Amino acid sequence: MKRMASQTPNRPTAPKLPLPRREGDGAAVLERRPQKVKPPQMYQVVVLNDDYTPMEFVVLVIQEYFNKDRATATQIMLKIHLDGKGVCGVFTKDVAATKVDQVLGAAQQAGHPLQCVSEPIGP
Repeated sequence: MKRMASQTPNRPTAPKLPLPRREGDGAAVLERRPQKVKPPQMYQVVVLNDDYTPMEFVVLVIQEYFNKDRATATQIMLKIHLDGKGVCGVFTKDVAATKVDQVLGAAQQAGHPLQCVSEPIGP
């Protein structure tokens, strides 16, 4: 037994598009303005000194997560040791946050209290 709908469904009507305007209609034309795009805010990743994390571990972390060669990583580690903190790299906000998380995770997994933060650069 076939059942039929008592009413045919309503079909939606297509929206009416405005007709193109001709010159002299009184239509205003907006000028294109070039958009000024600012570069993204940059953040520096800073490793903080502590009296417990071995220097060799700090060098390995800098090599692993900041792609520095051994000599550069050792120089950064010595700056951290002598000045209390050292910049390991400059990145956009999301990349800097990821680097901080990676360093903190590696330190925690190794059982070291090494601290790392990201700071905005400039205004």
